[in-house]
Amino acid sequence: MTPTALLAACLIFAAVALLALLFEPKTSDKRALQRVKEIQTKSVAKRGDLDASNVKRRQNFQDALKALAEENKKVRKRRVSLKGQLAQAGLPFDESKYWIGAGVLSLLLGLLGFMLQGMIGGLVGAFIGAFGLPRWLLGFLVGRRQKKFLNQFAEGIDMIVRGVKSGLPLTQCLRMIAQEGQEPLKSEFQAFVDGQSMGVPFETNLRRMYDRMPLPEVNFFNIVLLIQQKTGGNLSETLSNLSTVLRSRKMLKEKVKALSSEARASAMIIGSLPFIVMGLVYMVRPDYMNLLFTSTVGNLILLGAGLMMSAGVLIMNKMVNFKF
Repeated sequence: MTPTALLAACLIFAAVALLALLFEPKTSDKRALQRVKEIQTKSVAKRGDLDASNVKRRQNFQDALKALAEENKKVRKRRVSLKGQLAQAGLPFDESKYWIGAGVLSLLLGLLGFMLQGMIGGLVGAFIGAFGLPRWLLGFLVGRRQKKFLNQFAEGIDMIVRGVKSGLPLTQCLRMIAQEGQEPLKSEFQAFVDGQSMGVPFETNLRRMYDRMPLPEVNFFNIVLLIQQKTGGNLSETLSNLSTVLRSRKMLKEKVKALSSEARASAMIIGSLPFIVMGLVYMVRPDYMNLLFTSTVGNLILLGAGLMMSAGVLIMNKMVNFKF
């Protein structure tokens, strides 16, 4: 090799070595790159843990909803006993006093029917007094109490939301409603708080509350509390959304009631018109109307007319009452 070629090779080697030294990362740079790789690895692992946690939480949420749906199906299929209806109406007496009152009413109506129409009228009056009028009155009291409860329920939920946002526990918020609420909201939450104080499980206590007040709105409230207890979450935000939903449902009911008011008035007029005509005809020609009460054919005509009138009123009532 000539001296010129050897010198050129040495210069090329020196240039390559200099470039390698210039572009070689420093020790601190190596540590920084290693730290970045570690952070990226940890973030990926953490993201995987969060995804697994979200999947598990979603699965728990779906399982809880499925269990609640099955429980609600069983509750709907279960027939409400007389004791349960008395509790729903908020009446302060038991079944024995109810049957005593029904017996007295049956005796009075039976005597009145016997005096007017003989044995048949007495039997019909006794049956109505024992099973018809008391049941109707009990259903009326249950419906009126449920309506009052719904009018106050959204305000009670708002009270819970304000208490939770201020840092109070859920039990204390429920106790506030039991102390400061109005009837029947006060008595229902008081029974709930008393059950909690006696050591009744939370889920059982909610189910008893739904048994006393079997309304969809109460069912929504129970689902929210049970889901929050099993899966966690922002209770105040969830209950606030529930309060908004309940107020929207109430507004929708009032709108439906306003739109169906014409049909309700027509049903009332059509239902009362035969009785008004009978009364006017009886005032003008009593003998003409007495045939309906004194003859067998007249009794059959009254029975058929009563059945057809009842069927018509029930059909019109179903037409104007919407379930949503």
